Amino acid sequence: MLDPKFIKENIDYVKRKMKERGVTIDLESFLTLEEERKRIIREVEELERLRNTGSKKVGELKRQGKNAEAEKLHMELKLSSEKVKELEDKRTEIENEFRDLLLRIPNVPHPSVPFEKNSSGNVEIKRSGSPREFDFEPKDHVEIGKKLDILDLDRASKITGARFALYKGLGARLERALINFMLDLHVNEHGYEEVLPPFMANRDSFIGTGNLPKFEEDLFKVDGTDFYLIPTGEVPITNIHRDEIIDEEELPKNYAAYTPCFRKEAGSYGKDVRGIIRQHQFNKVELVKFATPENSYAELESLTKDATRVLELLELPHRIMLLSTGDMGFSSAKTYDIEVWIPSENTYREISSCSNFEDFQARRANIRYRPKGGGKPRFLHTLNGSGLAVGRTVVALLENCQERDGSVIIPKALVPYMRGVERIHS
Repeated sequence: MLDPKFIKENIDYVKRKMKERGVTIDLESFLTLEEERKRIIREVEELERLRNTGSKKVGELKRQGKNAEAEKLHMELKLSSEKVKELEDKRTEIENEFRDLLLRIPNVPHPSVPFEKNSSGNVEIKRSGSPREFDFEPKDHVEIGKKLDILDLDRASKITGARFALYKGLGARLERALINFMLDLHVNEHGYEEVLPPFMANRDSFIGTGNLPKFEEDLFKVDGTDFYLIPTGEVPITNIHRDEIIDEEELPKNYAAYTPCFRKEAGSYGKDVRGIIRQHQFNKVELVKFATPENSYAELESLTKDATRVLELLELPHRIMLLSTGDMGFSSAKTYDIEVWIPSENTYREISSCSNFEDFQARRANIRYRPKGGGKPRFLHTLNGSGLAVGRTVVALLENCQERDGSVIIPKALVPYMRGVERIHS
């Protein structure tokens, strides 16, 4: 959530930034609501002042025996109290409308973010590894998984429906191995604290990260409760410190977690329907950082480097893209996408988004820190990124490491997690 004071003092700048994002926001309504709220506050304060003065006057009149005058003034004060109640109700209504409008305004892009209406404005920052030149016709991960009997999408569809996967044998072991490999890397080498959060979260948590109210159609809600299945570990991990004040000495705080993720994929009908690129349920290792405003952009670089290290160790070709204003997420101020090479598609596909939200989420979730030198608590900055999306890592590994005979070579870094298995074959 943006600071209302910032919006008011920089209204033209915010309008321009929203236009760069391709978003239409009625900021005039924001100003109107703010003025109406202030007017009501002033009127209530004046009525309260007159009521306090009048109450004293009633007592004086009664002591003087002027009961008729006292009763008349008492009735006037009663009407005044009723007016105050009406104004307070109106103020609550306006403040709710004001907050709802604020919650629907996306974050302001950082000045370094390239301006473009769509992904065509994304800028390649770095490329690592070269796509493999096969001396045979490479298969896609669905064909590979079926031939090796490690991936059964037909039975998953029978169990649940489309866009679910059933891993079998060494396929299930591969998924689990990748999760453990990623967690060990981030905890033991990169210094993150491992957490295992709930896989459901309440409405306040989703509001805190920016998923609600705008993206409710993308979420699976548990009927009869205030709970939603999480679409990413970002939601529960960021809310660990909701409504808390952290000492600056404790920052940055770095968390890593494995969670399953659940998404309706609303609006993506017909997109990536083959295989496990886009699923309703998938596994992910998430990285979340809490940092001071002064250090958050250095932490974004560090976060991106940590996530990229997974692909480096797995020897998978990849690149880092700086997203443009038209392609970045609702809550983000700046985002790097890490994309891995997918041979069957002859292109790079996103496997992690690493974002700095600045104080956007912290304001929504009321997460602050206490400065070292004392003074008033300040909103901190939150960051997160996938480290990585496990299913897409499986896709990249199966396709990039396939052999002519249909087998798949396991990258050396992953062999210990596969209990010594160096090759998956039929």
